[in-house]
Amino acid sequence: MPSPDVSRPRLIEDDFRGEKPLRALFSFFSSKRLRLTLAVLLFVLKSSPVWVLPLLTANIIDIVIQHRPERDLWIQAAILLVLLVQNVPLHTWYVRTVSNAIREVETSLRGALCRRLQQLSIGFHCRSDPGVLQSKVMRDVENIGLAVRDSFDLGIGAASSLVGAIIITAIKVPIFLPLLLLALPTGGALGFGLRRRMRERNASFRRTVERLSSGVSEMTQLVPLTRAHGLEPAALSRIDDRLREVQDAGVAVDTEIGFFGSLSWTAFQLLGSGCLLTAAWIAYDRNFGVTPGDVVLVSGFFVTLTASVTGLMSLAPAMTKGLDAVRSIGEVLQSPDIEGNEGRIRLAGVRGSFTFENVSYSYVALPDADVPPVIDNLELQVEAGETIAFVGSSGSGKSTVLNLVIGLMTPTSGRLLLDGRDMATIDRRTYRRHLAIVPQEAFLFAGSVRENVTYGQPHLSDAQVRRALQAANAWEFVQRLPDGIGSSIGHSGVGLSGGQRQRIAIARALIRDPQILVLDEATSALDPASEEMVKQALKTLIRGRTCFVVAHRLSTVRSADRIVVLDQGRAVEIGTHATMVASGGPYSRLHASSLL
Repeated sequence: MPSPDVSRPRLIEDDFRGEKPLRALFSFFSSKRLRLTLAVLLFVLKSSPVWVLPLLTANIIDIVIQHRPERDLWIQAAILLVLLVQNVPLHTWYVRTVSNAIREVETSLRGALCRRLQQLSIGFHCRSDPGVLQSKVMRDVENIGLAVRDSFDLGIGAASSLVGAIIITAIKVPIFLPLLLLALPTGGALGFGLRRRMRERNASFRRTVERLSSGVSEMTQLVPLTRAHGLEPAALSRIDDRLREVQDAGVAVDTEIGFFGSLSWTAFQLLGSGCLLTAAWIAYDRNFGVTPGDVVLVSGFFVTLTASVTGLMSLAPAMTKGLDAVRSIGEVLQSPDIEGNEGRIRLAGVRGSFTFENVSYSYVALPDADVPPVIDNLELQVEAGETIAFVGSSGSGKSTVLNLVIGLMTPTSGRLLLDGRDMATIDRRTYRRHLAIVPQEAFLFAGSVRENVTYGQPHLSDAQVRRALQAANAWEFVQRLPDGIGSSIGHSGVGLSGGQRQRIAIARALIRDPQILVLDEATSALDPASEEMVKQALKTLIRGRTCFVVAHRLSTVRSADRIVVLDQGRAVEIGTHATMVASGGPYSRLHASSLL
């Protein structure tokens, strides 16, 4: 993990060590030590009837058999009543204390994962399935919380009962202590075997669930295509296969737990029966001063001991699943594939001039790899306020150039300069505050028009939102919505047409007042009427800003200050629309073939 910034509060991921999951688990809860210590104390007190009841039962039996004073019986009854009644308030206090600590850590871990996902490179996100990442944020963090909760509910309960039973037995009837202690190595051996087997099973089950999550995510994204081609049975068949994988893996986990549970129950019942018969035989011969109450005491404590060790064993699957979840989130929290910005130049403003100095980019950056670069020695000077359009066939490198400009990728060789500074030395987060993007498909979320336009800038006034919508040719249709700018547009803007969504995206770009614009096929998915409305909005958006445009339609690129024709990553022609059409070169051929 990179060193934390000393100027900010320490975050939960700063001490994360995924290679040692148990240590990492302790580090997550290190700030909750006092609260968890209180929870342990509350649990021991509220569960005291479990290990005190056998002693009270033994005392009551001896009082009856020995005909001791009736007052002794009522004293035992009063103690029993107090012990039972105190459970209600102390248990409620305990649950609230533990729940607060666990929920806060879960929230912190999910926040840490989300922060890390924002820092990781585009390459990481291209390689990772969104469904798997979602599973890590939701399911894995939940499993960590469940493991800790079970550690308290089962682990501390079992441990406190175990210690209480051993102490009281050692004081009251020490002769039976070796019999009780026989349960410890038996439980330890069974628990160790279960944990070893469950680690592999749980890891396999988690991977299977992640594949299912990925499949469900993919299925929902493909619903329009599936429905359009009548492929519902094929889609269900694919997801059914993964559902059966999860079912089979779950059955394997449950069977393993069931086998060890049955084995431990049988072993402890045999030990308990032996302990009872031995105690009864000693009391029958009246050896060592053992009373009938002592027999009940030892028998009761062995039942408690059996339950305690069985509880500790049942903790093994939950802890194994929790530790595997720690390793899983470590794949994100410890991934080295991050966009490094620490210590780089922070920009307060930009002019918007760019210089491509022999810029090349290869997706496979290996010296012996026979893979041609996506961008090959691009030389280009872009002045501030200039509009540059990139055209070419599919795969020519247009989108890669835009990703280099945005800073989502860095050149594998050469330099890209912004206002004379190498972009490799710039904090790209501060740079992107002066940049806006209008993609082919507008990214809108389930919120109001206002929330979508002011994304990241909620302080902006309604008047500013209205001016941006007017400049984007969107105000007319927004006014007709039920609540105007406060109207909800549904998930991904489902309540709007393609042209309306694109104009909302343009309004979002305008309200940022960026110096640099990136237009990536901003009109290619629109019908002619919508395209005309968006083109008028783009004219307002482009004015006075450095603009990079990728488009296929001639109407979009012909007004650019210069047009760059790319072919297999190389700039084969640069000029204006008029001069290149007249020259008869590559651009002219593209124009003649109606590819533009």
